[in-house]
Amino acid sequence: MKIGILTGGGDCPGLNPAIRGFVMKAIDYGYEVYGIREGWRGLVKPIIDDKPLTVADVEEIIYRGGTILRSSRTNPYKDPAQLEAVMKNIKEYNFDCIAALGGEDTLGVASKLWKDGVPTVGIPKTMDNDLSETDYTFGFDTSVNVDTDAVDRLRDTARSHMRIIVLEVMGRHAGWVALHTGIAGGADYITLPEIPLDLDDMITHLKSAYGRKQYGIVVASEGTELPSIGDDEKKLDAFGHVILSDRNVGDYLATEIEKRTGIETRSAVTGHIQRGGAPTPFDRVLASRLDIRAAQCVYEKDFGKMVAIRGTDIVPVPIDKATGTLKTVPLELYESLKPLFNK
Repeated sequence: MKIGILTGGGDCPGLNPAIRGFVMKAIDYGYEVYGIREGWRGLVKPIIDDKPLTVADVEEIIYRGGTILRSSRTNPYKDPAQLEAVMKNIKEYNFDCIAALGGEDTLGVASKLWKDGVPTVGIPKTMDNDLSETDYTFGFDTSVNVDTDAVDRLRDTARSHMRIIVLEVMGRHAGWVALHTGIAGGADYITLPEIPLDLDDMITHLKSAYGRKQYGIVVASEGTELPSIGDDEKKLDAFGHVILSDRNVGDYLATEIEKRTGIETRSAVTGHIQRGGAPTPFDRVLASRLDIRAAQCVYEKDFGKMVAIRGTDIVPVPIDKATGTLKTVPLELYESLKPLFNK
């Protein structure tokens, strides 16, 4: 069997361990796995390896960040000519299956291809942890570790200069990274895309926290809805998402806090720092387990599935269910954790 493997969307720690796990298990089955470079773009141009990946190619990449296959945010379903090229190249390269490592958008393409007759399997990669049908996605744990370290460092300087500091972290529609970072870092306030921003409430709690310790920390998701920012004229990516770097959520909140409290307030953004660096042991193990199971799905011809972690088990789930609805932070969970902040 000849399999094409690709990584799409934003990179994150865990992609290389995932590639490694899939290739090693596929080789056990006697399959050949070919790297498709630059995500779905690699099936449009095409940019496909002329030799299958070997154990020697992947055995040393478990500790490396990024992706050896490179990535892009190409959406072939946005352009009929690109989709035609994808179908043509899958046929010309005689791929029996496409293994796609990605988040909502990348796996959304894999789901559509499956419905259009192309055997696909999906592996859940996203720092945002927002794919349905799985408890966790690899990349999330490493991202939270990076952001929690940033909070710990910012606390030192906030305390030293008696400031409030806002840390903006990634999270377009789901605030999992902000919530976990804020709780782990002992933040005084957390803002999420799922929870309407109440500036008066935030100011009240920050004044209280500042009165106790003469500094404050806010963790804000980049997808936080702000009252004075509209997205009508914002730049969009290939999947129709607003490019969030233009929104400057951290700067906005810092300005409002300083204006309303009179306390010197600064903002920081971890941004793409969250995407790089070595994956945590948790993400290395999770990515490896997921991709071993994905290769098993190919062996079983169980296509149109995404592998997921449920509790401690790795199971295949319908890929269209995994990408049909985003997994966002439930209000009940947020409310249950509020005793840890908002004092």
